[in-house]
Amino acid sequence: MDELVFVNDALISSKPFTTSEIIAKQMHLKESTVIHRINQYRDRLEHFGKIEFKSIIERNSGAGRPKKFAQLNEQQATLLITFFKNTKVVADFKENLVRQFYDMRQEIIKRRIYKEIDKPVRRTLTDTISKWQYFNKWSYKAITDLICKAITGKTTKILKLDRGCGTDVVGTDIYTSKEMAMYHVLESKVIKMLNNGNTYEQIKLELLKKNVQPEKCKKNRHY
Repeated sequence: MDELVFVNDALISSKPFTTSEIIAKQMHLKESTVIHRINQYRDRLEHFGKIEFKSIIERNSGAGRPKKFAQLNEQQATLLITFFKNTKVVADFKENLVRQFYDMRQEIIKRRIYKEIDKPVRRTLTDTISKWQYFNKWSYKAITDLICKAITGKTTKILKLDRGCGTDVVGTDIYTSKEMAMYHVLESKVIKMLNNGNTYEQIKLELLKKNVQPEKCKKNRHY
Protein backbone atom coordinates (compact mmCIF):
# COMPACT_ATOMS: atom_id res chain seq x y z
CA MET A 1 0.00 0.00 0.00
CA ASP A 2 1.29 3.47 -0.88
CA GLU A 3 2.27 5.78 1.96
CA LEU A 4 -0.34 8.53 2.16
CA VAL A 5 0.23 10.23 5.52
CA PHE A 6 3.43 11.91 6.69
CA VAL A 7 4.98 14.09 9.38
CA ASN A 8 7.55 16.84 8.84
CA ASP A 9 9.94 15.30 11.35
CA ALA A 10 10.04 12.56 13.95
CA LEU A 11 9.20 14.77 16.93
CA ILE A 12 6.48 13.45 19.19
CA SER A 13 4.65 16.77 18.75
CA SER A 14 4.54 16.57 14.93
CA LYS A 15 1.14 16.73 13.21
CA PRO A 16 0.27 14.17 10.48
CA PHE A 17 -0.56 15.49 7.02
CA THR A 18 -1.08 14.47 3.43
CA THR A 19 -0.56 16.54 0.27
CA SER A 20 -2.52 17.68 -2.76
CA GLU A 21 -0.01 15.76 -4.87
CA ILE A 22 -0.83 12.49 -3.08
CA ILE A 23 -4.56 13.14 -3.35
CA ALA A 24 -4.34 13.85 -7.09
CA LYS A 25 -2.22 10.77 -7.77
CA GLN A 26 -4.42 8.42 -5.76
CA MET A 27 -7.67 9.71 -7.26
CA HIS A 28 -6.25 9.77 -10.81
CA LEU A 29 -6.77 13.51 -11.16
CA LYS A 30 -4.61 16.36 -12.36
CA GLU A 31 -2.85 18.17 -9.54
CA SER A 32 -4.24 21.45 -10.86
CA THR A 33 -7.75 20.05 -10.38
CA VAL A 34 -7.11 19.29 -6.73
CA ILE A 35 -5.47 22.69 -6.12
CA HIS A 36 -8.48 24.36 -7.79
CA ARG A 37 -10.86 22.47 -5.48
CA ILE A 38 -8.78 23.45 -2.45
CA ASN A 39 -8.98 27.12 -3.43
CA GLN A 40 -12.68 26.78 -4.18
CA TYR A 41 -13.43 25.51 -0.67
CA ARG A 42 -10.54 27.17 1.13
CA ASP A 43 -12.74 29.05 3.60
CA ARG A 44 -14.38 25.82 4.71
CA LEU A 45 -11.10 23.89 4.84
CA GLU A 46 -9.44 26.57 6.92
CA HIS A 47 -12.03 26.12 9.64
CA PHE A 48 -9.63 23.31 10.62
CA GLY A 49 -6.42 25.34 10.41
CA LYS A 50 -4.48 27.38 7.88
CA ILE A 51 -3.55 25.45 4.74
CA GLU A 52 0.18 25.38 4.07
CA PHE A 53 1.14 25.90 0.43
CA LYS A 54 4.68 24.98 -0.57
CA SER A 55 6.74 24.97 -3.74
CA ILE A 56 9.48 22.68 -4.99
CA ILE A 57 11.60 22.66 -8.13
CA GLU A 58 11.07 19.43 -10.03
CA ARG A 59 14.33 17.75 -10.97
CA ASN A 60 13.15 16.79 -14.44
CA SER A 61 11.72 20.21 -15.22
CA GLY A 62 13.83 21.80 -17.94
CA ALA A 63 12.56 25.29 -17.17
CA GLY A 64 13.08 24.75 -13.47
CA ARG A 65 9.62 26.10 -12.68
CA PRO A 66 8.43 25.64 -9.11
CA LYS A 67 5.65 23.15 -8.50
CA LYS A 68 3.01 24.19 -5.97
CA PHE A 69 1.35 21.79 -3.57
CA ALA A 70 -0.66 21.99 -0.37
CA GLN A 71 -0.20 20.22 2.96
CA LEU A 72 -3.49 19.19 4.54
CA ASN A 73 -4.10 17.98 8.06
CA GLU A 74 -6.49 15.11 8.79
CA GLN A 75 -9.65 17.20 9.06
CA GLN A 76 -8.83 19.25 5.94
CA ALA A 77 -8.03 16.18 3.85
CA THR A 78 -11.11 14.31 5.07
CA LEU A 79 -13.36 17.25 4.19
CA LEU A 80 -11.67 17.91 0.84
CA ILE A 81 -12.20 14.40 -0.49
CA THR A 82 -15.94 14.68 0.18
CA PHE A 83 -16.03 17.35 -2.56
CA PHE A 84 -15.11 14.78 -5.23
CA LYS A 85 -17.46 12.33 -6.90
CA ASN A 86 -17.16 8.78 -5.68
CA THR A 87 -15.76 6.11 -7.98
CA LYS A 88 -14.24 2.81 -6.84
CA VAL A 89 -10.74 4.33 -7.10
CA VAL A 90 -11.76 7.38 -5.09
CA ALA A 91 -13.64 5.31 -2.49
CA ASP A 92 -10.65 2.98 -2.03
CA PHE A 93 -8.35 5.98 -1.59
CA LYS A 94 -10.67 7.58 0.96
CA GLU A 95 -10.73 4.37 2.97
CA ASN A 96 -6.95 4.00 2.91
CA LEU A 97 -6.38 7.65 3.79
CA VAL A 98 -8.71 7.49 6.79
CA ARG A 99 -7.00 4.27 7.93
CA GLN A 100 -3.49 5.74 7.64
CA PHE A 101 -4.42 8.91 9.51
CA TYR A 102 -5.89 6.72 12.25
CA ASP A 103 -2.76 4.52 12.36
CA MET A 104 -0.51 7.58 12.58
CA ARG A 105 -2.58 9.05 15.42
CA GLN A 106 -2.42 5.75 17.28
CA GLU A 107 1.36 5.64 16.79
CA ILE A 108 1.76 9.13 18.26
CA ILE A 109 -0.50 8.25 21.20
CA LYS A 110 1.59 5.15 21.93
CA ARG A 111 4.79 7.19 21.78
CA ARG A 112 3.38 9.72 24.26
CA ILE A 113 2.36 6.93 26.63
CA TYR A 114 5.83 5.36 26.44
CA LYS A 115 7.35 8.80 27.02
CA GLU A 116 5.34 9.25 30.22
CA ILE A 117 6.29 5.77 31.41
CA ASP A 118 9.95 6.52 30.70
CA LYS A 119 10.19 9.69 32.82
CA PRO A 120 10.93 8.08 36.21
CA VAL A 121 13.18 5.43 34.64
CA ARG A 122 15.14 8.09 32.75
CA ARG A 123 15.78 9.93 36.00
CA THR A 124 16.98 6.64 37.46
CA LEU A 125 19.30 6.08 34.50
CA THR A 126 20.77 9.58 34.82
CA ASP A 127 21.32 9.11 38.56
CA THR A 128 22.83 5.65 38.05
CA ILE A 129 25.27 6.93 35.42
CA SER A 130 26.37 9.76 37.73
CA LYS A 131 27.18 7.19 40.45
CA TRP A 132 28.89 4.73 38.08
CA GLN A 133 32.44 3.94 39.16
CA TYR A 134 33.73 4.70 35.65
CA PHE A 135 31.81 7.98 35.35
CA ASN A 136 33.27 10.92 33.43
CA LYS A 137 31.80 13.96 31.66
CA TRP A 138 31.14 11.90 28.50
CA SER A 139 29.44 8.97 30.24
CA TYR A 140 25.83 10.02 29.73
CA LYS A 141 26.31 10.66 25.99
CA ALA A 142 28.27 7.43 25.57
CA ILE A 143 25.63 5.30 27.29
CA THR A 144 22.62 6.87 25.55
CA ASP A 145 24.39 6.64 22.19
CA LEU A 146 25.04 2.98 22.88
CA ILE A 147 21.37 2.31 23.61
CA CYS A 148 20.36 4.26 20.49
CA LYS A 149 22.80 2.29 18.34
CA ALA A 150 21.53 -1.01 19.71
CA ILE A 151 17.97 0.00 18.73
CA THR A 152 18.48 1.84 15.43
CA GLY A 153 22.03 1.06 14.32
CA LYS A 154 22.85 4.80 14.55
CA THR A 155 24.16 7.26 17.11
CA THR A 156 21.69 9.73 18.57
CA LYS A 157 23.19 12.58 16.53
CA ILE A 158 22.88 10.72 13.22
CA LEU A 159 19.34 9.56 14.04
CA LYS A 160 18.27 13.16 14.72
CA LEU A 161 19.70 14.30 11.39
CA ASP A 162 18.05 11.42 9.52
CA ARG A 163 14.69 12.24 11.05
CA GLY A 164 14.85 15.98 10.46
CA CYS A 165 15.24 17.06 14.08
CA GLY A 166 17.55 19.56 15.74
CA THR A 167 20.48 18.48 17.88
CA ASP A 168 18.82 19.99 20.98
CA VAL A 169 15.97 17.46 20.83
CA VAL A 170 15.86 14.71 23.46
CA GLY A 171 16.70 11.44 21.74
CA THR A 172 13.73 9.52 23.10
CA ASP A 173 11.37 12.15 21.64
CA ILE A 174 12.03 10.82 18.14
CA TYR A 175 11.84 7.09 18.77
CA THR A 176 8.85 5.25 17.30
CA SER A 177 6.64 3.32 19.73
CA LYS A 178 8.36 0.11 18.61
CA GLU A 179 11.76 1.64 19.35
CA MET A 180 10.53 2.99 22.71
CA ALA A 181 9.46 -0.52 23.72
CA MET A 182 12.98 -1.71 22.94
CA TYR A 183 14.45 1.29 24.73
CA HIS A 184 12.67 0.40 27.97
CA VAL A 185 14.10 -3.14 27.88
CA LEU A 186 17.65 -1.95 27.19
CA GLU A 187 17.47 0.94 29.64
CA SER A 188 16.61 -1.44 32.48
CA LYS A 189 19.42 -3.76 31.41
CA VAL A 190 21.93 -0.89 31.37
CA ILE A 191 20.88 0.34 34.83
CA LYS A 192 21.46 -3.15 36.21
CA MET A 193 24.87 -3.44 34.55
CA LEU A 194 25.94 0.01 35.75
CA ASN A 195 24.96 -0.91 39.32
CA ASN A 196 26.96 -4.14 38.96
CA GLY A 197 30.06 -2.13 38.07
CA ASN A 198 30.33 -3.33 34.46
CA THR A 199 32.68 -1.40 32.19
CA TYR A 200 31.57 0.46 29.06
CA GLU A 201 33.03 -2.30 26.86
CA GLN A 202 31.09 -4.97 28.75
CA ILE A 203 27.85 -3.02 28.41
CA LYS A 204 28.55 -2.42 24.71
CA LEU A 205 29.17 -6.12 24.11
CA GLU A 206 25.90 -7.03 25.83
CA LEU A 207 23.75 -4.41 24.08
CA LEU A 208 25.06 -4.97 20.58
CA LYS A 209 24.65 -8.73 20.66
CA LYS A 210 22.72 -10.13 17.70
CA ASN A 211 19.92 -11.32 19.95
CA VAL A 212 18.74 -7.72 20.50
CA GLN A 213 16.30 -7.56 17.61
CA PRO A 214 13.35 -5.25 16.82
CA GLU A 215 11.22 -8.25 15.86
CA LYS A 216 10.73 -8.98 19.56
CA CYS A 217 8.46 -5.93 19.74
CA LYS A 218 5.13 -5.37 18.05
CA LYS A 219 5.36 -3.81 14.64
CA ASN A 220 4.43 -0.14 14.45
CA ARG A 221 4.72 2.22 11.57
CA HIS A 222 8.02 4.10 11.30
CA TYR A 223 8.31 7.76 10.33
